[in-house]
Parts: sequence; C-alpha cells; structure tokens
Amino acid sequence: MQRKKYSADFKAKVALEAIRETRTTAELCSQCGAHVTMLGRWRQQAIKHIRTGFSEKTEKQDKNNEQVMETLYQQIGQLKVELDWLKKNLPYLRGNCKTPFVSCVFSDFLRFSYHVG
Repeated sequence: MQRKKYSADFKAKVALEAIRETRTTAELCSQCGAHVTMLGRWRQQAIKHIRTGFSEKTEKQDKNNEQVMETLYQQIGQLKVELDWLKKNLPYLRGNCKTPFVSCVFSDFLRFSYHVG
C-alpha cells in the first residue's frame, strides 16, 4: 500500500484550519483524510515557521549566504587548480625525476632548467 502524498498548499490550508480551531481535530481529520498525528505535526510546523514569513532578515541572510557560497566556490576552484599543479609538478620539484621541467620563479619570466639528480 502506497502512502498518501499531500501538497504543501493542502497542508497549509489544513494547518490553518487547525490553528483557527473552528472545528475539532477529529472533524478536520475525517474531512481531509489525514491522521491526527499528521494534522498535529502540520499545525506545529505552521506555527514554528510563521515568524519567518514576516521577517526581512531571512531575505538579507539568503542574499548574504549566496555571496558567501559564491566566494567559497571560487576558492575551491582555485585550490583544485593549485592541487592539480602540485600533483603534476611535485616529483620534478623534489628531484625524483631526471626530466626537464618548467619552473615558475615568482617573476615575470619562465625559466627552463634541467634537474640532475
């Protein structure tokens, strides 16, 4: 037997009816076809989250979170590039290989050198 899935709109309407208390819980449950426990949970969720609907802080926090996430993704990308470069060039820099490599020496030019181990 499959569980019933209720939409968010339906849950909100039923929760508002439960908050208004114009009908008993049993009447609401028989009308909407949901269990008493579910109705109570929907009511608690509605009461818990009703404050966020009137708060402007959440919108500002969402924008701030997006900006933070964007900078974090940029940092992750930069670190991945650096890690890949190190994985590729570390054996040459340690002197474990006897092949030519290109080393960047924090200046404006690239220097070709041979490492003899």
